[in-house]
This record gives sequence, C-alpha cells and structure tokens, in this order.
Amino acid sequence: MNWLREHRTKVYLFVVLLACYGYFFPRWASWSQNSRLDLVLAIVDEGTLNIDNYYENTGDYAYYDGHYYSDKAPGLSFLGVPFYALHKGITAIPPVYQLIERVAHTDAFQATLRENGAGLQTQRVYFALALYFVTFFTVSVPAALLGVLLFKMLVSIGSSKSSAFWVTLVYGLATPAFAYGGMLFSHQLVAFSLFAAFSLVFSQREKPTSGRHMFLVGLLLGWAIITEYPAVLVALGVGLYALWSQRSVKTVIWGALGGLVPGCLLMAYDWTIFGTVMPVGYLYSVNYHHLHDIGLVSVTYPQIEAMWGITFGSFRGLFFLAPIMLLSVPGMVVWWRRRVHSPEWAVCVWAALSLFLFTGSSIMWEGGFAVGPRYLLPMLPFMTMGLGFVWEEITAHRAGSLAVGALVLWSVVAVWLETISGQSFPDWTPNPLFDYSLPRFISGDIARNLGMAVGLRGQLSLLPLLGGLAGLALLYCRGPLVRREMAK
Repeated sequence: MNWLREHRTKVYLFVVLLACYGYFFPRWASWSQNSRLDLVLAIVDEGTLNIDNYYENTGDYAYYDGHYYSDKAPGLSFLGVPFYALHKGITAIPPVYQLIERVAHTDAFQATLRENGAGLQTQRVYFALALYFVTFFTVSVPAALLGVLLFKMLVSIGSSKSSAFWVTLVYGLATPAFAYGGMLFSHQLVAFSLFAAFSLVFSQREKPTSGRHMFLVGLLLGWAIITEYPAVLVALGVGLYALWSQRSVKTVIWGALGGLVPGCLLMAYDWTIFGTVMPVGYLYSVNYHHLHDIGLVSVTYPQIEAMWGITFGSFRGLFFLAPIMLLSVPGMVVWWRRRVHSPEWAVCVWAALSLFLFTGSSIMWEGGFAVGPRYLLPMLPFMTMGLGFVWEEITAHRAGSLAVGALVLWSVVAVWLETISGQSFPDWTPNPLFDYSLPRFISGDIARNLGMAVGLRGQLSLLPLLGGLAGLALLYCRGPLVRREMAK
C-alpha cells in the first residue's frame, strides 16, 4: 500500500491509458496487422516462417522461392509468439470458446459487419480474438507503460507533477499515439523501446551503471530496430547519448551484447528465408514493388509535398490532427535557452528531426489506411518533452489556458473521431476528419469495442468506457493525497 500511495499518479496514468487503448478491438481487415499476426500463427501453429496458409488475408507479403512470407520487420511478431501460445491454450478450454462465440455473435457486433460480407465465421472469430489478445500485450501494455516513462522523464527534467500529468495525458490520448495504442502496428512498441532505453540511460547518468542496465539498453534499441528498420535513426542518437553518459568500455560492451540478441534473431530469420543476413523482405514484396524500387526502398530526398502532408495537411498532418503538438516547437527553444539537460535536448531534437526528414523523403509517406502520419509515431514522446517546458508557463495565464484548452479540445476530438469512427482507419479521402470519420460517427458506425460485448450499439457502446474513466477520475481525486503530490 505504501508503494501504491507513492506511485499513485503513475498507476493512474497507466490504468487510464491501458483502458482507452484496450477498449477498442484492432481492425479486422488491416493488411499490416494481418501480415504480422500471420507470421505469429505460422510459427506457433505450424512451426514455419512462411505464411502460405494465411497470406490471402493481407496484401503485405513477400514471395520468394515458391513461398509467401510477411514482408514486415519481424520484431513485433517475435514478441507476439508467447502471447499467442498462451491465447491458444486458454481458448482451447471449451467453456471459454463457447462464451467467446456467443459474445461475438451478438446483434451489436453483427451491426458492424460489411453488407454482403463473409459474416462472423468461427475461423474469423478465432483470428479476431487472437489479434486482440496479442495486440493487448505486445502493443497496448507497452504503450501505457510509455506514458508512465514520459511522466517520470518530464518530472526529472524540471516539470511540475501537475504539468507532467496533463502533458502525458495529452500525448497518450490527444495525438495519433492513441490510435495505434490498440493496433498491431509496430510504431508504439518501437516508441516504447526507444524511449525506455533513453530514460534508462538518463536515470543512470550520474552513477556507475551496471552491465545489466546497459545490456537492457542495447536490447531495447536492438528490438526497436528489428521491429521497424527506420528506428535505427533514433537508436543511433540514444546510443551515442549512452556512450557520452557512461564513457566506459565495459558498459559499451554490455550494451553491444544486448543489441546483438535481437540482431542475431533478425539475421537468423533472414538467413533461413532469403539466404542472407540482410533484411530484404521488402525487396520481394508482391504489392507496391514499383514504389519500393524508387530510391532506397522508396526513400529518396525530402519532398515539399510530403513534409507539408505529415505536418499541416488535412490528409495526414500531425499539426492538423493534433495542433497541441505545435507547442512542442517553442518548448524545445525554451529548453535550449535554459541550458539544462543539453545532451537530453539533443537526443529529443535528433529523434524528431531524423524521423521527420526520413518520412518526408519517402514516396510512401501517406502510410496507407492511417490516422495521422503513423511513421512519425516513434518520435512523438521525444517531441512531447518540449511541450513539458512550456505547459506551465502558458497555462499560468488565463488567455494561455484558454488557448491551450482550445488546442487540446480540437486534438482530442479530431484524434478520437478518426480513431473510433468506422470499421477501418481513414482511407485515401483528402480530408478524412470531415469527409470520412465525422459522417461515420454521426451515423453510429463505431469501431468494435468492449461495449458491444454487452450488447450496446453505436455511440452507446462508448458509455462503459466513459463511465469507467469518470469513476477512475473520482477515485483518483479523493482525499488530500493527490493535491499534495501534484503540488510537488
């Protein structure tokens, strides 16, 4: 109980974020998600790396030497293997599976099906549940833990607990991080791995670091890279920061050993399939091959259209969807002028700039069916650190509080509308917020969620989540303990 009282705010943030991420089911017909889960199923159910028996549910696959393979970086799928094995054991219990089928065939779920679709076949129900189970533990839990780490880092660099609390909630629920906290995409796991390594180095910067700490740093950075290859850019910055912080050959060796673990897994995976230790899956992709052949697997040089599109454009713009993040830019300037934690500032700026320029140089910057610029997600927690430096100053004035409130309100509404409206993320509609998501929300076309498991339809299915969040807020605010803690 003493531990709970001491870490009350962190526990609250974790529970709130996890509840919001886990409340909505992953989309059932997403190529990117299916490709990753197909590999998980192939490894556990068939003991193979090819997805010959599954590839027809996705367009994100490679074809090589007579077999089909996921063309995704395999880190997320590797992590999903033990959780799917656990799921398989649980659902093998007859009463459990019978209960699942009854819930899945409720009228509320039936109402979300596409007209003239294949319906809820037993095999599809099993796949959907496996997708949810694996996503919850490999994405939603790390994404919620990322919120806790962000809160700790903000407090450590000088933010008040109150400011850090609100900035963390803004990051977790008012940016595209919310959309991908419940989807089997790689971005939030990568964001967690990179930021966890960064915060671990920061926590050890003024004391001798044990080998196991640096081993974990290397493991986290390596896993981020084998989960999403462009993560190497941010990992490079965090790795150099670790070298600067420790300046010890011994700790460097331990960090390198940690990074070798996922690196060897990736090399073994590619050698087994392609006969090379290089990650070449995308080179054998059946679809989008004409785009992968441009530049270095679709990456050329910064394009004005792409850079506008991922920032202010209504199609996938971060600042159009979550304008509160604009304050991170002056926040970084304030941070620099204060000349505190300069190495940490450099890491955060590098993370933001490197992924921004990389994504802005890609022919495929749109990200397919997506909420906002999904390829930028791993940089968002680093960018949010800047927001922590200006939050308290701006909200100290009435006009500033009103301005921040308006930006947060737009961000929450826009992000949630694009995330929970319809049974798939926005497609190629030029202005998805108003032309795709809002009409679907008004018509009651709400993404499948836990509320539907108890028979609630449309917007009413959101009531259990809203009620639960209200209850958590009341529970958290009871007594003087919170007021004392947040005032520190």
